[in-house]
Amino acid sequence: MKVAVLVHQAEEGGYWAEVPAIPGCATQGETFEELLHNLYEAVEGCLAVPLNGHELSPQDRFIEIAV
Repeated sequence: MKVAVLVHQAEEGGYWAEVPAIPGCATQGETFEELLHNLYEAVEGCLAVPLNGHELSPQDRFIEIAV
């Protein structure tokens, strides 16, 4: 999966970024390398969907796909 990311230089130093395709998904870093590391974690966290509260029958399946 590829997502577009807007990277901004922070006024106080460092960087911050937002992922327009995922509302509320943003992160920051003191260096560009730290920002990239934090971006992977932020996107993964924003896309994680907890299955708590979903009742599965024996016929149901949970799968993950890469897009």
